[in-house]
Amino acid sequence: MSAREAALQRFLAEAGWGEAERGVLAADASFRRYDRLVGRQGRAVLMDAPPEHEKPATFVRLARILTGLGLSAPRILADDSEQGFVLLEDLGDETFTRALAAGRAEAPLYRLAVDTLVALQRAWRPELGAGIGRYDEATYLAEAELLTGWYLPAVTGHSTDPAALADYREAWRAVLPVVERLPATLVLRDFHVDNLMVLKGREGVAACGLLDFQDALIGSPAYDLVSLLRDARRDVDQGLAAELLAHYRAALPELDGAALQAAYWVLGAQRSSKIIGIFTRLCRRDGKPRYLAHLPRLWRWLEEELSHPELAPVAAWFERHLPPELRRVPAPEQAA
Repeated sequence: MSAREAALQRFLAEAGWGEAERGVLAADASFRRYDRLVGRQGRAVLMDAPPEHEKPATFVRLARILTGLGLSAPRILADDSEQGFVLLEDLGDETFTRALAAGRAEAPLYRLAVDTLVALQRAWRPELGAGIGRYDEATYLAEAELLTGWYLPAVTGHSTDPAALADYREAWRAVLPVVERLPATLVLRDFHVDNLMVLKGREGVAACGLLDFQDALIGSPAYDLVSLLRDARRDVDQGLAAELLAHYRAALPELDGAALQAAYWVLGAQRSSKIIGIFTRLCRRDGKPRYLAHLPRLWRWLEEELSHPELAPVAAWFERHLPPELRRVPAPEQAA
């Protein structure tokens, strides 16, 4: 038995779950692992998040903030954030993704997700964000540069030219200021159907369970809309997306509509660029080539985003340095 497994068993015993049956629930692209516990108390979920790689204390804090705002993040049953062990309320197995695959209508689920964002942003108070990082220009640039750091070398066979990288940064600096025109809120960052749960027996936005929010930052309210409606892993009907954007704007009429629209497209392009880089990195560095299957969708999203006038400087850079013939899935020998 490893030292970590022994520590985990001590944590469970002290929490009163030492005799529970334990089975793997999920592992993802991060270092986190989730086990389901079944015991005399019912069911719970164990999150094993090594603190040298993950943010268990941040997850616990944010979960308590979200539940305090009336949203359905998992309740914290026990935690030892110092070691990276957290015992969570079990929200079940029915993600929005699974519900959609089983034939649930798309529009009501996506509307529930948008209503959950509206509820969060209405209830958010700036003082709750003390100590939470900001989604600032440096963060946006670092994320966008995952494309030049991983994808561009994978399709060209050489590192990105320093002058091209400098131009890339300047192009993004020219467009990012529009993002700051909206009042800041909590941005969950991975707000999409894989991380949303259908919770039976709960009403309104409480029926939408929230997962995977430990990387939340304070930033633009448009970001999570982009995550949801321009999903890296799933095609979303863009007629429905337009309806939901209109619904969101009507629910928050105090937001400047033109600023929201501009931020939506700029953040869409930034997020698409970032994830193209991340999925290439998952293949090249981590040996997970399955993520490359999503690159054609991401390029469709990105090309649409770059067509908007707000993105003109970034679109010009792509035309010079990543023209259409390079917008593809890297060959296996390039991506491995």
